[in-house]
Amino acid sequence: MDWDKLKSFHAAAEAGSLTAAGERLGISQSAVSRQIAALEEHLGVSLFQRHARGLVLTDAGHTLHRSTTHMASAAAAANSALQDQQDTPQGELVVTAPVAFGSTWLVPRLGAFTEAYPELHLDLRLDDREYDLLKLEAECAIRLWAADKADLIQRKLASVETSLYAAPSYLEKHGTPETPADLDGHRIIGFRQDGAPSQMRVMNFARQVGRDDLPPRDASIQVNNVFAMLRAVEAGLGIADVPDYMAATVPELIKILPDYTGPGFDLYFIYPSDLRRSKRIACFRDFLTGEIEALRKSDRGDAR
Repeated sequence: MDWDKLKSFHAAAEAGSLTAAGERLGISQSAVSRQIAALEEHLGVSLFQRHARGLVLTDAGHTLHRSTTHMASAAAAANSALQDQQDTPQGELVVTAPVAFGSTWLVPRLGAFTEAYPELHLDLRLDDREYDLLKLEAECAIRLWAADKADLIQRKLASVETSLYAAPSYLEKHGTPETPADLDGHRIIGFRQDGAPSQMRVMNFARQVGRDDLPPRDASIQVNNVFAMLRAVEAGLGIADVPDYMAATVPELIKILPDYTGPGFDLYFIYPSDLRRSKRIACFRDFLTGEIEALRKSDRGDAR
């Protein structure tokens, strides 16, 4: 069977639409459609049922998809291995990280990395969903939770603390709460939990602190992204619990009830065991640990 046709089929099966498959492959929707039609004609079976909401795999399509999943993983692994045959790290490295961490902490620091490794090109995918590293949807990940699969290698990078914050403009208008009970009279920015990874669903400390035997406070506004929560606080929309490293990027924010800290997270760098010898992953891992150690020294007041 023609590999290009199989790639088009696999992309459509993964994406659920011809348009999205074309975007993944860098070809037109009509080209994807023609390749899948030719594959169906060659095999003598229908691989998809076409619906208004997208493509649905037939039984034959499910069977072929299982095979193309293994083929795509093998191809990605071979590509990774070939890139690591060079004397110096080069090629592409696919990295995934949470939206908030990637936007506020990681991206501003990447200049030093790109200067140190000009032949290594990062494909940075900021997403709060969990990419399947064993299928090489990404080659390495920064996550706020530990890996739960035996074939993944992980290194703890740091612990992330959260606290309550508000903007000066909000406090001037509404006053500063002195006790957790005072939060009952304030505008709370909440984290919308629907669809969020289970490890992030504790990001509602502002709604829950001081209400152990009571329902959580109502939120005046809810968002499903921690970075958006920070922006809402900065805009003076209310009080929210956000990671301290994020709040540090907006120095004018004021920490509320400093004796009450929110939930903490451990930050991990994770990659497949098959890539344990990857030069590309090793240099990115070492870059991350170096940046975090420099941040720790800065926090302690040590010389950088």
